[in-house]
Amino acid sequence: MDQKIKILLVEDDPNFGSIMKSYLELNDFEVVLKADGKQGLVAFRAERFHICILDVMMPEMDGFTLAKEIKKANSEIPFIFLTAKSLKEDMLEGFRAGADDYITKPFDSEVLLFKLHAILKRNHARSDSDAEANEFRVGKFLFNYNLRMLTHEKLALQLSPKEASLLKMLCSAKDGILLRKDALEKIWGSDNYFNGRSMDVFIARLRKCLKADPSIEIANIHGNGFRIIIS
Repeated sequence: MDQKIKILLVEDDPNFGSIMKSYLELNDFEVVLKADGKQGLVAFRAERFHICILDVMMPEMDGFTLAKEIKKANSEIPFIFLTAKSLKEDMLEGFRAGADDYITKPFDSEVLLFKLHAILKRNHARSDSDAEANEFRVGKFLFNYNLRMLTHEKLALQLSPKEASLLKMLCSAKDGILLRKDALEKIWGSDNYFNGRSMDVFIARLRKCLKADPSIEIANIHGNGFRIIIS
């Protein structure tokens, strides 16, 4: 990780937020500070971050809600909750929202640094091990599963979670054929008529997304599944 680690810090206490931002910057992090959940979500959607530090109790949008919205945009982003409350129920809610850690105020700044480095190291190692399996070349498109981004020249498409999962399974399919049954059970949870119709809708959406490259075809394999064909 040669580039500076970029942190989204969302904290509604201006004094505490400013001190924490300065401390992290002194330790060679790049920090974007926002004062409430709504501002934090706008910043997250506009820029790319490596990790988020979120206060729990905030105006406009609380930290738990913000975390869930962030996870919708990028399910892989790590984050830490900050809170003045140490109730077990709040901590469980934080971990259910996908938190990598939960720190109760006041806390030792060195402990925060240690936790940040540990989470980033773990996340970086996982990204390295998954990089080959999560980035695919599809004709003239580059598909990044972790970011759910499909890019081609100046075109950049943000896929939905189901679209991204389906395209990944198509790209990873053994012998090139994605069995309907496998996709339905893994993505939709069961192989039934209604889920099958839903999957057909998502296949149609993917075909529309990929139409900028006419060499790509998602072909129906009758009675079996689908296959990506590049002519």
